Amino acid sequence: MADTRTVEPDAGAQDEKQRSVRVVMLALMITMMLAMLDNMIVGTAMPTIVGDLGGLEHLSWVVTSYTLATAASTPIWGKLGDLYGRKGAFLSSIVLFLAGSALSGMAQDMGQLIGFRAVQGLGAGGLMVGVMAIIGDLVPPRERGKYQGMMAAVMAIAMIGGPLVGGTITDHWGWRWAFYINLPLGVVSLGLITAVLHLPKKRSQARIDYLGAGLLTVGITSIVLVTTWGGTEYAWSSARIMELIGIGVAALVGFVFWQTRAAEPILPLHIFRSRNFTLMSVIGFITGFVMFGATLFLPLYQQAVQGASATNSGLLLLPMLGAMLVTSMIAGRITTSSGRYKVFPVVGGALMIVGLYLLSTMDTGTSRFTSGVFMAVVGLGMGCLMQITMLVAQNSVEMKDMGVASSSATLFRTLGSSFGVAIMGALFNSRVQDAMSERAGALGSRITEQSAQLDAASLAKLPAPAREAYQYAVSDGTHAAFVLGAVVAVVALVAAVFVKEVPLRGAGPKEEGAAEESTALKAPVVEPV
Repeated sequence: MADTRTVEPDAGAQDEKQRSVRVVMLALMITMMLAMLDNMIVGTAMPTIVGDLGGLEHLSWVVTSYTLATAASTPIWGKLGDLYGRKGAFLSSIVLFLAGSALSGMAQDMGQLIGFRAVQGLGAGGLMVGVMAIIGDLVPPRERGKYQGMMAAVMAIAMIGGPLVGGTITDHWGWRWAFYINLPLGVVSLGLITAVLHLPKKRSQARIDYLGAGLLTVGITSIVLVTTWGGTEYAWSSARIMELIGIGVAALVGFVFWQTRAAEPILPLHIFRSRNFTLMSVIGFITGFVMFGATLFLPLYQQAVQGASATNSGLLLLPMLGAMLVTSMIAGRITTSSGRYKVFPVVGGALMIVGLYLLSTMDTGTSRFTSGVFMAVVGLGMGCLMQITMLVAQNSVEMKDMGVASSSATLFRTLGSSFGVAIMGALFNSRVQDAMSERAGALGSRITEQSAQLDAASLAKLPAPAREAYQYAVSDGTHAAFVLGAVVAVVALVAAVFVKEVPLRGAGPKEEGAAEESTALKAPVVEPV
């Protein structure tokens, strides 16, 4: 009986802890939804915003200012959480994001909107990092697979529902509510996290590495501007792009040099000594490259070539996102039950290559069903990679570096998406313009001289021969973009092959051969929620 009395309170405490973790996870998923929905809702509202505020020439900066601020602040938020406590940094990022959202909704001209979007982006940089790092603190990697499906579902809902929600809000409430809608969701998340989340308090005496933060910010800003402006605002060989490349390279070289000397570096280089962490950073970069390239060109292909409605563009990605959701859930369950994970990056890399190759074979005669099957193959591959990369990256570092590990993994995926959209976009535009010149002569060149991407209204106004030429050109452009994606995905597969299956924390005794990354096996010391 003595043993029974001892176990029962422990079991009850464990059940209480699990309930608390579920409440915290709900708040974290709401916050994750805020981070992922914002750009998609705002993108749908942009035509209305321009019509109201004017400033069409500054339109791209509404997105660029947000992206720049998010990318530049991501590593800093991760380090702040490591130094001064995860909860305080996360709550601060939510408050800053909500303040930027409210100010953006009140903007009176395009200049104000661009500035307030930058404020919003600074807060957004801490949202995804905070979510991932807090999950890393609360849930051992061995158990984290159970929550992968939840995170994948949030991502799928954001990608599918974002354009639909944005259109509905703009049509019925006005574009300002595209920003105000963040406020009630954010307040719920703030309340739940404040009340339920309890993590160890930190009082570090270390100072923030301001020089490192400045160099990294300049480097990241230059990279994002090159990928955003190259081939659109400026030619790739223009002086402005060359200047940005020079500044970016110099800043990043200086950053790496300084990180070896800083007392408390923003991005400790020792985390890259872990083979698994470095490989997961590479795989995360490639996944971002492929995923955001695919989500950009697939709706364009289906609208221009297959005649799909732009209004439901998010639904066009359902085969890919649905497959990604299901696979992510299955991968998470298997990882939790077995502790094994290497098979998923390998299989995911292979499926991604096959799926992208299949997408590259689409032409003007490909049916929606066939393209949907091809998209599902890509989704299966990404489902094996999306959350596993973060899980293995976090498992490869000590608990004190959980924040910088999460922010680094997030940053590499963000940079991958920037490069993917830029490079695949440049290749797509070049192929479309060449094909239009070949098939429609001078008329084709005039049609695409401003942009290789025509909206539905512009496409409908074209003469039938020019429209057919454009459909062929888009098929040719997507072929080139997806061939490039398949080639790049080979790098992810090669990296996955070299991943070492280090036991996940919480998986029991250390296995033979795991000594190389023994620091990854230290049990987390986290107060119960």
